[in-house]
Amino acid sequence: MAPLHLLLPLGISFFTFTQIAYLVDAYRHHAREYGLVNYILFVTFFPHLIAGPILHHKEMMPQFDRLRGKLWNWNNVLKGTLLFSIGLGKKVIIADTLAGFANSGFASAAHFVDSWVAVLSYTLQLYFDFSGYTDMAIGIALLFNIVLPQNFNAPYRALSIRDFWRRWHMTLSRFLRDYIYIPLGGNRKGFWISIRNVIITFLLGGLWHGAGWMFVLWGLLHGVGQAVEKLWARRGTPLPMGIAWLLTFAFLNVTWVFFRAEKLTIALRLLKGMSGINGLGTSAVSGLKWAIVLIVILLGVILLRRKTEIQVRSWKTVMAMALIFVISLFFFNRITPFLYFNF
Repeated sequence: MAPLHLLLPLGISFFTFTQIAYLVDAYRHHAREYGLVNYILFVTFFPHLIAGPILHHKEMMPQFDRLRGKLWNWNNVLKGTLLFSIGLGKKVIIADTLAGFANSGFASAAHFVDSWVAVLSYTLQLYFDFSGYTDMAIGIALLFNIVLPQNFNAPYRALSIRDFWRRWHMTLSRFLRDYIYIPLGGNRKGFWISIRNVIITFLLGGLWHGAGWMFVLWGLLHGVGQAVEKLWARRGTPLPMGIAWLLTFAFLNVTWVFFRAEKLTIALRLLKGMSGINGLGTSAVSGLKWAIVLIVILLGVILLRRKTEIQVRSWKTVMAMALIFVISLFFFNRITPFLYFNF
């Protein structure tokens, strides 16, 4: 049979999950706003629509109903505009720069250095691309005095796979927990049933990203990885923080290979290169030296930066967002679509 070439809306999985959550919450009597206008407002609130965060009805509708939410708030406008500018900078300055290295490497890298540069470039591109969109969405929502849930919390500082999913795409993790893992029984029916449930949950999480075997394999690896962690926690001894981080970060990079590669042959080529089987090589990724410098700087920032709240201080805020926005304008000629628009 010839493949079906279907046109699907951008971000179809995001607003589908939002509506599934609403229907389940309504069935459980957790959602009490059943009017058509309120339903449409909840589902189509545009900042989050294409790539999240995935929202719950109960956390949004009270905000729409608040009287003070309909008043102009300069603090929210400044904070929201700054967040939007930061997200824009993450996307067009950092993520789109890394995209060139990642695309070149996934197309041809086969040796140790080339393969690691390609994979690390994609690892960082995906984070700055997706978290950049989230910052922009949260920032735009703040202009309307609406607070969207946090979706990222320094995920590459995670010390375990479970910890990673508490920090990465946090609203998806919440959805998978509340609407798949817990209904399956969670950890209430014994240790081995909880192992089964977490594997099933992440298999379905892989399918959420796309109907392809590479996504299924990626989800399976994350499910099995967490199962191994559960077994280790039960039988083994805690690992030193440095080793725990290194193992987790290495696992994430390996699994992102399957997430990004279109075919298994491409993934295996990169994994062989990362393992050093094909020897050292520095020719496949264009601009290799600049890629290495950028990766080292970004990893240093991610791992060493302390999480701080955005402080709104009038002229300093205005100057910061103006500077980021102006710099971003110089990169508009090479903009690529947000990666999560595909899901």
